Amino acid sequence: MAPDPWTSALSHLDCARCGTRYDAAEPHNLCTCGTPLLARYDLDRVTVSTSDIAARPADLWRYRELLPVRDRANVVTLGEGMTPIVPLPAYGARIGVPGLLAKDEAMLPTGSFKARGAAVGVSRAHELGIERITMPTNGNAGAAWATYAARAGMAALVVMPAEAPAITRMECAMAGARLYLVDGLIGDAGTLAGQAAEDGWFTTSTLKEPYRIEGKKTMGLEIVEQLGWRMPDVIVYPTGGGVGLIGIRKALDELRTLGWVTGRPPRLVAVQSSGCAPIVRAYERGEETAEPWADARTVAFGLNVPSALGDFLVLRAVRDTGGTAVAVDDEDILAAQAACAAAEGVLMCPEGAATLTAVARLRASGWLDGGEEVVVLNTGSNLKYPHTAAAGAPPLLARDARLDLGAS
Repeated sequence: MAPDPWTSALSHLDCARCGTRYDAAEPHNLCTCGTPLLARYDLDRVTVSTSDIAARPADLWRYRELLPVRDRANVVTLGEGMTPIVPLPAYGARIGVPGLLAKDEAMLPTGSFKARGAAVGVSRAHELGIERITMPTNGNAGAAWATYAARAGMAALVVMPAEAPAITRMECAMAGARLYLVDGLIGDAGTLAGQAAEDGWFTTSTLKEPYRIEGKKTMGLEIVEQLGWRMPDVIVYPTGGGVGLIGIRKALDELRTLGWVTGRPPRLVAVQSSGCAPIVRAYERGEETAEPWADARTVAFGLNVPSALGDFLVLRAVRDTGGTAVAVDDEDILAAQAACAAAEGVLMCPEGAATLTAVARLRASGWLDGGEEVVVLNTGSNLKYPHTAAAGAPPLLARDARLDLGAS
């Protein structure tokens, strides 16, 4: 068998708003206009086929032509990628969407989809000679970036709200990161992390560096490959900062340009909690950007992002694909989480369960007709959220109690 060379088609970076072009060989954060930068590829240089991709190891690096790491030696990996797509026939039939599928990101290192962005972001930072990174986080991203930074021999400084899941604090600490807790929300954590950036730490905050999104876009690449190099009808995504949804849209655009898929793209649905729904509010008002959400609070902590830097990209992705944006209540999230676990044996994190609630609502409203193939994203393991599992805990029995074994 001929050797499989390592080739990235990375060409340059450009501003998602004003189009200013930047040299990808240098570290960058935002455009001078304050907008995220996106990695661009010379797709004419991509000569591999889908069958070549299929012959590679089952990790996200199988798509290396569409990823920014130029030298295999700089890849920092823990085996991330190729998470399963799990059919949910019983739960889907219950809500009138028998073609319901879930891509289960709980299987990734560190237990969430954040491992994708961390793997690619840390690898590219390592390649560019960056030695110290800092970021604010709602929990899972900080845990992932701290873990991959440790793998790369880099220093990490993480700031998170005190209410973030306790296990994510433990992960950061165990990975050797400098961890700070703040009495506030992720925006407050970002202000503190900004102090470290001023002191020379490279900021890897959401969309303030261009390569996290490249890791996240592999969710889209995998969905298409796992479905036999075709696109589903609808993709439903839990949206906090929105990087995953933006990345999936980017992946689909690149695949269509390559000619690896054809036809109409999936309708993209952004799902938020009613306790923090700036994207949904902006979508419903017809606005291009989202105003910050006041008094944000939700059991789905990853959705607790009052203001997203990439709001306009999320809204653009939803509208361009004929999708929509839906806000769901915490009570319904927890009910869907328990119902799916009982019906399918799939225990989703609260953010993932929010997508189930959204699908049920969209079917009830007629936005879905029930004949579509719908992929929802379970973005992490519920084992990282013990407080939500406790919501469905049974009563505690005395040692000498007798079980009620009546018909169930």
